[in-house]
Amino acid sequence: MARLAGVSQATVSLVLSAKPDAKGRTISEETRRRVLEAARSLGYVPDPAARRLAAARNNLLGVFSFTATFPTDVQHSYYPFLVGVEREAAALGYDLVLFTGSSTGGAGAAGPDALSRIRLADGCLFIGRHTPRAELKRLVEDGFPVVHLGRREELEGVAWVGADYVEATRDVVGHLAGLGHRQIVLVREDDDAPASTDRQRGFLEGLEAAGLPSGPATVFRSADPQRELTPERLRAWADEGVTAFVAEETDTGAAWRGLLSAVREAGLDCPAEVSLALLGSPPSDLAGEPEPTGFDIPRPQLGAAAVRLLAGLVTGEEAREPLVGCVFRPGLTAGPPRARS
Repeated sequence: MARLAGVSQATVSLVLSAKPDAKGRTISEETRRRVLEAARSLGYVPDPAARRLAAARNNLLGVFSFTATFPTDVQHSYYPFLVGVEREAAALGYDLVLFTGSSTGGAGAAGPDALSRIRLADGCLFIGRHTPRAELKRLVEDGFPVVHLGRREELEGVAWVGADYVEATRDVVGHLAGLGHRQIVLVREDDDAPASTDRQRGFLEGLEAAGLPSGPATVFRSADPQRELTPERLRAWADEGVTAFVAEETDTGAAWRGLLSAVREAGLDCPAEVSLALLGSPPSDLAGEPEPTGFDIPRPQLGAAAVRLLAGLVTGEEAREPLVGCVFRPGLTAGPPRARS
């Protein structure tokens, strides 16, 4: 092509890449015209892979999920996140690479080189309640752009976007207090995931703001709520004056499942005898149940915010995304407490 246009190979590269001359010299319109005519006559088509390689970027954003099965099922609680991720990536001109190494129960996310393949992308978005800290720390130390979907302040240097679970939980507790409930118990799983600690913090702050008891007895923390939250325990709480229960949402939905099961087995009517609230959305297989009082997590908006933050890190920009607010859901599972005889 350079011989046909009567110019150097360097001039051809500058014209086809639309880059300025390294020494600041301009290419004449006549030279540019000859190069473009030569390209057309030879049937030249730009190679996108070569262009990306030359720019040291692939225009690819990775998505890695630390779940047993990659969340591509529309009923999976993470799927709406991916909807927002896909839409925002397309709007910003990026393609997505879905890394499914953890689809065998997380085994693919173990070991010092477990995440090395994500370097095929320009940066990677991570989704999951529990993440391998050492591997993520190594990526950050290497300067690889990383964003976690969900608060991860304990992972130093890892950028993240998250929902404001603290404020949303305070609102739910305030709603129950406004209905007249004076004793409320939180049911949660026994781990230190940030989403759980945020919800507990909001719960306790909500109790304190309403002037209600907020000691350790107001939180039921269990590794297996579906087994340990028994009807007998629920009746004992009711006898002590507890009239409302709040459960956290998790990947398994164990807290909400255990609470619903215990209420039914105890023979308590909801919301006439006991009010229930869910901090998030119910599992898809319980969608036919009465809509729970609580809040909705703006999953597509969070996914989009995560992509914007990651794209900013890839291009070297100073990027931040504020906490995304959750939407209060009145639901059908909470009402005024029944007067005690």
